[in-house]
Amino acid sequence: MNVIVFRYRSRDLTQQDVEDIRGTISRYYHRGRSYISRVLCREWDWVQPNGKFKEYAARDLLLRLEEKGLVDLPPRLRPKNNNKRRSFTQTPIFNDTPMAGLVKDYSGLHLQPIQSGEDYLWGYLLHHHHYLGVPRLVGEHLKYLARLDGRVVACLAWASAAFKVKSRDDFIGWSTAIRRQRLHLVANNARFLIPPWIRVKHLASKVLALNLRRLSADWQTAYHHRIYLAETFVDISRFEGTCYKAANWQCVGETSGSAKRGNAYRFHGQAKAVYLYPLDRHFRRLLADDQG
Repeated sequence: MNVIVFRYRSRDLTQQDVEDIRGTISRYYHRGRSYISRVLCREWDWVQPNGKFKEYAARDLLLRLEEKGLVDLPPRLRPKNNNKRRSFTQTPIFNDTPMAGLVKDYSGLHLQPIQSGEDYLWGYLLHHHHYLGVPRLVGEHLKYLARLDGRVVACLAWASAAFKVKSRDDFIGWSTAIRRQRLHLVANNARFLIPPWIRVKHLASKVLALNLRRLSADWQTAYHHRIYLAETFVDISRFEGTCYKAANWQCVGETSGSAKRGNAYRFHGQAKAVYLYPLDRHFRRLLADDQG
């Protein structure tokens, strides 16, 4: 009987799985960690919906196994840089004079998708003005700047959905197996910032609505699949979720007050409200129908 010795992202690894991984490491030890992670993706058929390898997940698994003393990885070919924080000491050019009134007082609200190499202003504003700072986005994600009459008035980030949220999963009607298959069809609003000098009434809900109208199509362009549901978590000790309510998001419950750290969940006691917004009227069938 193969005993389960490790669990990673709901995948149970038996002693035989670990032995197979050790064999892969031994065969390609001289090629380095990145190469080994790609081989592991190929052997396990770990691919994203767009066909690219899930290299980050594979590298993370190898590191977790090494931490537990289950495998020995080759030395790093380059210094570890995963935890380096990006510096935002240089101030970019932007207009931070107060802006007030109503959205209708201005001539145009536009949303601009931005690429990683063009995101300094986006990162600068989040770093200096969002209480959580700049998110570490891995895997599928999108970034946006909103402009009103040409001025930057909001920053948004969308990323992969949280792996397990009971109130969300119950709302969808997900079983554990179907959730694993369809999780990539849900996107998480990881950051939303209106800079403090922007005091335009109803702007936040207008920006959210504008973003939601194009989110699924933009995801299709970037990752070759659509999104059928948006989620976000509101820290109820700080906020009331007013802009999400105004944009017709639905609060379906609260989180358990735990967060994923590495390969385990740790209780921190800070529950967050779970808000959802369907992007397709058939979202339950598209997300939960195991015949779909």
